[in-house]
Amino acid sequence: MNTLLLSPRDVAQIVRAQGVAGALRRLSDAIEADFRRWHAFDKSARVASHSRDGVIELMPIADATRYSFKYVNGHPANTRAGLPTVMAFGVLADVATGAPLLLSELTLTTALRTAATSALAARVMARPGCRTMALIGNGAQAEFQALAFHHLLGVREIRLFDIDPAATAKLQRNLRHMSGLALTPCASAADAAREADIVTTATADKTRATIVTPDMLAPGAHVNAVGGDCPGKTELHPDVLRQAHVVVEYEPQTRLEGDIQQLPPSFAVTELWQVLAGAAPGRRDDRRWTVFDSVGFALEDFAALRWLHASALELGLGTPTHLVPTQRDPKDLFGLLAPAASASAVPPAAPARDTTAGARALGAVA
Repeated sequence: MNTLLLSPRDVAQIVRAQGVAGALRRLSDAIEADFRRWHAFDKSARVASHSRDGVIELMPIADATRYSFKYVNGHPANTRAGLPTVMAFGVLADVATGAPLLLSELTLTTALRTAATSALAARVMARPGCRTMALIGNGAQAEFQALAFHHLLGVREIRLFDIDPAATAKLQRNLRHMSGLALTPCASAADAAREADIVTTATADKTRATIVTPDMLAPGAHVNAVGGDCPGKTELHPDVLRQAHVVVEYEPQTRLEGDIQQLPPSFAVTELWQVLAGAAPGRRDDRRWTVFDSVGFALEDFAALRWLHASALELGLGTPTHLVPTQRDPKDLFGLLAPAASASAVPPAAPARDTTAGARALGAVA
């Protein structure tokens, strides 16, 4: 059997073909569709292996027809060795047979799905008509957050701050041709957050940091906290959380990894699926803060892998790969080692691409 392999170049081609705005919209739609069928999924918190230098995680999830997992790391010091802080890949498999359908890069895709999820949450939590966002932490995730909020929510000004001026300069350089989006460098996190409708924190240090304090926030501001995503790593002062309506992705995971790890288990939160389904409000009044305590959840990667699979089929991208042995006799695995293995393991020719299959692949479980 063939497993479709998608490289970073393939994913970049998908985004270029759909346009960044189009790709973010399709991703956001897929993520929302899956959150709305929350109870269809077999869910668990991710499995993490922590070390002094970072964390390596596995993120599994399944519905009745598809299973997926993501392998992802978080190593803040990697950039000094010329490596990304975050590296990821994932698999989408058929539940009925266990056959892997797709093996894909998820480093670029994780940045896209995180930004799409942030904008989706802000759509139902932030005050209507938000036009200004502070973006604190201008590293690898920053451009994606800026573009998602611009294209999906209509944000027109991004107020930038990073302790590394080169990171801010990189963001400005990458987005310099974006019409309708003003990029304003700021001297401090407090300066960036001042009077902002939305404050996004996307820092990388694996430490209990206090990036945002109550005095920095305007009444009714929405805080999109992206960087706190493992035990011992936070970005918000506890009083920001105590005074806010807090929404999370999957409470059992966020209790361990999110900013709410600073608060007792009795502190009440709402899950995002409840807001999207209309079972709970995303915002209670225009003056109270809202916080999306985002750590990243496997359902978002499941939706992203569905989007990738459908898009690759539509565009004829990816490489069919024999990740699993193909044998005339499935019980004769040892036969692959025999000199005549070529006679007992004959991979079939790759099938012709069906460019209509992508829409069916995405719609079948939406």
